Amino acid sequence: MNAHTKPQKNSVKTAPQSVTTGPIIGSRKIYVAAPEHPQMRVPFREVVLTTDAEPPVRLYDPSGPYTETDAKIDLNAGLAQPRRAWLDARGFQTVPGRAVTAADNGHISEAQLVPACPAERPILEAKRGQLTTQYEFAKAGIVTPEMIYVAHRENLGRAAMLEGARERHADGESFGASVPEFVTPDFV
Repeated sequence: MNAHTKPQKNSVKTAPQSVTTGPIIGSRKIYVAAPEHPQMRVPFREVVLTTDAEPPVRLYDPSGPYTETDAKIDLNAGLAQPRRAWLDARGFQTVPGRAVTAADNGHISEAQLVPACPAERPILEAKRGQLTTQYEFAKAGIVTPEMIYVAHRENLGRAAMLEGARERHADGESFGASVPEFVTPDFV
């Protein structure tokens, strides 16, 4: 258990200079292209089981670049922005940011603040009447790249699970639920 101590009056926090990187033992990171969207690669992790009789279990991997075999993270540059092209295509306008206020950081003292990330990111804003959220796009019947990505992620292992599932499904009760065999971007 961590012991919480009162910060010293003149202790100024410094930004971390490194971060833990590298593969996770007992698994490997893979990328699977979404059908009909080969440029869209969804990260998964294959976990090796203790018995050779079972194939590896595939999981969605939200760890980002930190678990890449050859990860080189520059904390001053910030992370890559894989959605940047998708956002740029929507034509959002760039607006200036505002100064950080004490309320943004829970009214903590200046000595307790950790330096902000030096990587500059533009602040995007929709024009009046422009669709912004995934919910708004969905209501308008527009399928976004984010929806395609999520559909591909959610279909992980569905093809294998569907083998023989129709017979088992006949015995079950749906209670009114209607989930498709494969998740499509429209369903998302």
